[in-house]
Amino acid sequence: MEETARDAVAEAAGRRPGHPALIAGDTVITWAELDTRVSAAARWIASRTSPGDRVALLLGNTVDFAVAYFGVLRAGRVAVPLNPGYTGDERDHAITDSGASLVVDGPPGAAEDGAAPAVPRRSDLAVLLYTSGTSGRPKGAMLTHAALAANHDQLDRIEPPVVGPDDVVLLAVPFFHAYGLNTGLGSVAHHAATGVLAERFDPEATLDLITRHGVTVTVGVPGMYQAWTTVPAAGEALSGVRTAVCGAAPLDTGVAARFRAMTGRAILIGYGLTETAPVLTTTAVSDRDKSGSIGRPLPGVELLLRTPAGAELWRDGTASIDEDLEIAESAGTDPGEIVVRGPNLFSGYWPDGRDGPGPDGWWPTGDVAYADGDGDLVLVDRIGELILVNGFNVYPAEIERVLMAHPRVTGVAVVGVPDTTTGQRPYAYVTVTGDPQPSTTELQVHCAARLARFKLPGVELVDELPRTVIGKVRKRDL
Repeated sequence: MEETARDAVAEAAGRRPGHPALIAGDTVITWAELDTRVSAAARWIASRTSPGDRVALLLGNTVDFAVAYFGVLRAGRVAVPLNPGYTGDERDHAITDSGASLVVDGPPGAAEDGAAPAVPRRSDLAVLLYTSGTSGRPKGAMLTHAALAANHDQLDRIEPPVVGPDDVVLLAVPFFHAYGLNTGLGSVAHHAATGVLAERFDPEATLDLITRHGVTVTVGVPGMYQAWTTVPAAGEALSGVRTAVCGAAPLDTGVAARFRAMTGRAILIGYGLTETAPVLTTTAVSDRDKSGSIGRPLPGVELLLRTPAGAELWRDGTASIDEDLEIAESAGTDPGEIVVRGPNLFSGYWPDGRDGPGPDGWWPTGDVAYADGDGDLVLVDRIGELILVNGFNVYPAEIERVLMAHPRVTGVAVVGVPDTTTGQRPYAYVTVTGDPQPSTTELQVHCAARLARFKLPGVELVDELPRTVIGKVRKRDL
């Protein structure tokens, strides 16, 4: 008989019933209390749905979300966490596309009676997570109970541990995102640790939570760390934090350096995708103070870089079997698409599993990276964002890094625009600060000293860049 899925909350309640599970404002809920509430929610959900039904969750980072989410999993149903800030059209698309039979947008029912929940198997679908939709309509990535659990097992093999049972973890990344859901809330349950909920991110307010509750682990995105480094008292507030993790979008090296100077600690950089539950690589397994890198694959994750023609450039920390490439490894590799394999991968996109891992288990991420001379990975860009100038590859991220190095630039997004002469040309939307603010001419001169001529962008100053809730720029909107 196939092994049943783990029930992280039940296991945590069995190990540490009186230990604080979640802190929300002045409310502290123990693991035993959370387990009781999850059981009641599971019965309530089971009485209104059938095994395998999808249940949409329109809730923020609240206790109600945690109760509903773990209740859905315990009931043997599929959780569909959605952004409560969705427009009506976005919300309706996700609910209709997933075929959700129940929408939970408030406290789940707490009646003690109700239908008996189904018992999920490890291979059952657990979560349907809709991608951010940076191009086209969002797609639902199908993650099984086994995939979610596998990512915790992979992270557990890192020494020293990123998260442990005695940690107090700040949960400010939205739970409708794979990073906030599994790396944040899921890790807290997996370790029977304590989570401090922050429904909205505010620099001063979250620093107060960190101080008041003795937070030891921050699970964050670049915008959080950038905001904290502008608060004069942040160094003192963060003095008790032993692990600072950043993911979901590239972290500017200047922000990483300021955080290091302010706290004496490096930020651990992670890379992953919704489709990989989500972590694939981290500097926690390579050089923890290397902010320009995304580190190396987690234990249990296989990773290779390949050319558009399918030739292998690099595999999981070793040179390709191609002898010519072995010679080149000491100087790093050419950029190639990241292709991965591991038990944490998704089962394809809803509803038919299309575009998932191939028969051999490998899945192309659509991201481009290279391995540097130390064997650490450096993320370059998305394949779909590549700009072709007279047939030459131009990666927007390279131009963005150059512009972000200017001391008065606060944000950059580079896109390709049509050009009658070259086919395409790079165009940069830039936010700036200072008095006086830098002009477009000054920024173009800054680029000209650091980039080849065909990479030089047009520059437009804007008041702000359109971003998702986790800080990624919505380039489609530009």
